[in-house]
Amino acid sequence: MSKHTPAAIENQRPLKVLRIDSSSRLQNSVTRQLADRLIDQLGRCEHEIQVITRDVAQGIPFVSEEWINANFTELSERSERQCEVLAYSDALVREIEDADVVVIGTPIYNFGIPAALKAWIDMIARAGRTFRYGENGPVGLLTGKQAYLIIASGGTSIGGNIDFATGYLRHALAFVGIANVEVIAAERLMTQGGQARDMAMAQIKKLTSCPEKLAA
Repeated sequence: MSKHTPAAIENQRPLKVLRIDSSSRLQNSVTRQLADRLIDQLGRCEHEIQVITRDVAQGIPFVSEEWINANFTELSERSERQCEVLAYSDALVREIEDADVVVIGTPIYNFGIPAALKAWIDMIARAGRTFRYGENGPVGLLTGKQAYLIIASGGTSIGGNIDFATGYLRHALAFVGIANVEVIAAERLMTQGGQARDMAMAQIKKLTSCPEKLAA
């Protein structure tokens, strides 16, 4: 079994995986292909997995003034309308709260993440739900989870000076309490092509190896 899922192992329950896709390419998307491989590998290591897929590229609402006002109204004081406004965000929060593993696939568009993925982060970064304000600043509440960032770029070096996606996603996840993050990079596909994909596939295999099964 995977070393990253102590809660699932301890309770002998299915590993709960939340998959977030954000590429505008529905066909021939490198990040979607790599996410498929990663989840397949996780399934080989676990006795059972449950996968929830949220494809934000299909559309996700942006934060509005009405949403902000509802979010900062105490739960006991929210009107029926305010509860309706927050219902979609509440559903997204429950998905990530319930997950043991979060898999986020994203291309780098113009040096950053797609707008739809930023909208998803805005919807799940909720004071009192996924983080709280403590004496020394914000404290993330979604602890004990493993995250995998699958990031593809056409020409940007992932982790380089003009990559404003990877660092942002790491920070956003840590902000809500998810500090255990692995980055799977398929970078500079316009010049490296198949080699970049092969390297990412090899990284997935290494990260999700099952020593006890290999020794059997």
